[in-house]
Amino acid sequence: MTEAPTVAPGWSGAQLPFHEGELAAQERAGVLSVAASIGRRGIRDYMPDQHREFYAQLPFMVIGGVDAQGQPWSTLRVGEPGFVWSPDAWTLRIDGGALPGDPLAGIWRRGSMVGGLGIQLETRRRNRINGIVTTIEGDTLALTVSQSFGNCPKYIQSRTPMRASRPEEGAALEHSRAQQLSDANRALIARADTFFIASANLAERAGPARGMDVSHRGGLPGFVRVDDAVTLTTPDLSGNRLFNTIGNLLVEPRAGLLFIDFESGDLLYVAAEAEIVWNGPELSEFAGAQRLVRFHIREVRNSRGVFPFRWSEVQYAPQFAS
Repeated sequence: MTEAPTVAPGWSGAQLPFHEGELAAQERAGVLSVAASIGRRGIRDYMPDQHREFYAQLPFMVIGGVDAQGQPWSTLRVGEPGFVWSPDAWTLRIDGGALPGDPLAGIWRRGSMVGGLGIQLETRRRNRINGIVTTIEGDTLALTVSQSFGNCPKYIQSRTPMRASRPEEGAALEHSRAQQLSDANRALIARADTFFIASANLAERAGPARGMDVSHRGGLPGFVRVDDAVTLTTPDLSGNRLFNTIGNLLVEPRAGLLFIDFESGDLLYVAAEAEIVWNGPELSEFAGAQRLVRFHIREVRNSRGVFPFRWSEVQYAPQFAS
C-alpha cells in the first residue's frame, strides 16, 4: 500500500470538521470542548493504513447517499474481501456489489456525496469515511475521502457471517414499496438489535463538514419502538460525542434507515423524517437514553433474501449484559 501522509495524525484544517448542526448539538449536550479535542485528534482527511487494511478485509460495506429528491438512503455493497480497497490514502474504491432493489442504484454521479461504514460484526470493529465520488465505471465507485475516522465497538452485537448463495441473475426477486409498515415489517423492527442510519448536510455553508454520514445503531430487541405503522422511536445513547447524525438531522431532518433480517437476508429500507426529543418523561421508557429520535415514515421498501449471508447466534454487546 502507498504510505500514509507524513503529517501528524488528526485534523489539520484551520476550521473544525463540524458544521452548524453538529456544533449546536454538541453545545446543547455540553460537550463542545470535548468534541473539538476528539475531532482534532481523531478525524483525518486521509485514511491511515490500519483503516485501509481493514476495509480490504470486508465482505460488505454500508453506504449512504441521497436520491434525486435529496432523500438519504442507507444501503449495502457486497463482494469478496478486497472488493473495497484503496490505491492510496486519499482514495477508496468499491468494486461493484450493489444488491437487487438498492434504492441508490443509478443515482451516482461524479461529485455525489457518499458516506461509508466498514463494520466487522464478529470483532465489533468499525471505521467510517465521508467522501465524494470522483470516478464511476459501471457499478464501481472511486471516492476521494474528505473525512476518515474510527469508532469504538460500543453497542455492536457480535455475529459471524457465513456466505449463502446469491440469487441467480435474472431470478424472480420480491421487491415492494409502500407508504407505511406492514405487519411483517413491524415484527422485524420489534425484534431488531441493529440498524443503520444515513443522514446528510449538503449545504455549501457546511464547509469541510459538508457531506453524507452513515452510522450504526445497536440495542436489545425492542430498542426501536414501533409506535404505529408510520412512526418509530429509538433512544440516542451515549456515544462518541461528535453528534454527526444528530447534527445532520438538525439541519436536514430526512434520514434513511436500514434493517437487516439476519436469518433470511431480507432488507428493509425506510425513508423518514426525524424529530429529536431532547428531554421529558418519555426518555425514562428507554434504558440509557440521552435523548430520543422519532422517525416519521415517508416510504418503505422491502427486498427479500438479497443479502447473501447467514449469521451465527448473536452475542450482545457488553453494554447490554444483564
